[in-house]
Amino acid sequence: MTKPGTRTILALAATAVLVVVVAVAAVVAVAVRNATEPDPEITAYAHGTSVTVPPYRYCTVTQSDTDGQLGLDCREGATTVTLDTPAGYPLQLSLPRQIADAPWVMVLEYSRPDGTVVQRLTSYREYPDKTRAVTVPSHPEPDLRLSGVEVQLVVPVRDATGAESFAPYQAWSISTAR
Repeated sequence: MTKPGTRTILALAATAVLVVVVAVAAVVAVAVRNATEPDPEITAYAHGTSVTVPPYRYCTVTQSDTDGQLGLDCREGATTVTLDTPAGYPLQLSLPRQIADAPWVMVLEYSRPDGTVVQRLTSYREYPDKTRAVTVPSHPEPDLRLSGVEVQLVVPVRDATGAESFAPYQAWSISTAR
């Protein structure tokens, strides 16, 4: 019996390395393909502090039924992030691509000194296309003080009477009250 030559040993070693590399590449490819994408988060900044805002409500559209109703798969974290926003300092929001590229509305909630609440709406239509940063005034009028913001992604809906409107299917909530 003869001993294998140097070339044979090198060929077998190269083949073994190649098999290991292909196996690792296959495992990585399957893991990447099966990985779930994390929910989009908003970054909010005010007066030297930034916070990450996870979804308050996050739904994915699964399918439409025969009546044209959307099927939604929803998760409700019900997390409202608090960020101290002193009067005179704006609240700045950094929107991820998933929000900036979609129809969104922002519900701005202001409080008056007497405790009454005033809501104002703004939407993607009031900003340049695919805006990624939004500034919200915390004290737009002498008697108004920003107390909260909710960013919502919306879908068109039609009620039983045929009236059309928009309904939120994803939302991010920020409390700014002191």
